[in-house]
Amino acid sequence: MRQPRPRTTRPAGSLVRAVVVALLAASGLLVAGTGPAAAADGEASWTVATASGDFGSDRRNYSYTLDPGGRIEDGLVVANHGTAPLHLSVYAADAFTTRQGRLDLRGEDATPTGVGAWVHPDRRDVTVRPGETAEVPFTVTLPDDAAPGEYMGGIVTSPIKLGTADARRLGIRIRLRVGGELTPSLSVEDLRVRYSGTPNPLGTGDATVTYTIRNDGNSVLTARQAVSLSGPFGRWDARAGHVDDSPQLLPGDTWKVSVPVHGVTPALRLTGTVTLVPLLTDAAGSVAPLSVVESTAHAWTLPWALLLLLVVLCGLAVAALVFRRRRKTTLHEGPGTPLTQG
Repeated sequence: MRQPRPRTTRPAGSLVRAVVVALLAASGLLVAGTGPAAAADGEASWTVATASGDFGSDRRNYSYTLDPGGRIEDGLVVANHGTAPLHLSVYAADAFTTRQGRLDLRGEDATPTGVGAWVHPDRRDVTVRPGETAEVPFTVTLPDDAAPGEYMGGIVTSPIKLGTADARRLGIRIRLRVGGELTPSLSVEDLRVRYSGTPNPLGTGDATVTYTIRNDGNSVLTARQAVSLSGPFGRWDARAGHVDDSPQLLPGDTWKVSVPVHGVTPALRLTGTVTLVPLLTDAAGSVAPLSVVESTAHAWTLPWALLLLLVVLCGLAVAALVFRRRRKTTLHEGPGTPLTQG
């Protein structure tokens, strides 16, 4: 089948170029891999934008709702702001959450299982002349057995240079909602409480609560978090300070959390409580809090400094008691009996 040629248009001017670049930077459409979007020798010489069509114009990203077996068409616009022809590869990729809590897109060599497998650019590469733009059409085709839920991915462009690797990538995210029942769910795993103690026998110490948040539902969620510690019968409550919300977690994602708690009373047995409020954000940006998720764990917190003080005091009391009894015995016996003169 003959490949469609990219449609080419002339730029409207330097002002349009500056506005487009500013909008893309502000909306977070620049997507990097393991490194920055721009190489060390300067910023990228091209920009990407959504095509205008049935879905509207000036979209910040792509957002679709599609039933299993469905198909839709859209496009990506690439603008070359440099002085030399630009040869770019074009591919779709699945999204993932980085260790820094940012959503990123996987590399071209990764095997896609979601958006990256369902989005098909009409061309694997595109060449754009200096000062011009080119539109690359693509289709989104879902298999009949696509599981319901939310999926994140994107369409990516990257320079092709003969014999060299170029880490620069620019892309636009794709949020895809597959029709069917949406079951948002978060859980807390591996909850642990570690008490570090205090040298003050009558004082309070510090503790660290660690746990892992898992998105075990089929929607993208953020977790609002609260952490507290308490002694037996709920007494001597100590609450952690403000805990930042988790990043957006894709279905199946996990996020490790470590929270310090100060002013903890060593009350022999502590109960750590983690409370999560799942936040569901729809395609329009509206945030809806869901039912609270709560998990607890216990830890022994022996007040070693206080126990040591008690041992020392008991030792001193026993020593004083022994000394007193010995002194009483000596006084009871009195001085020796004098000899009778003959």
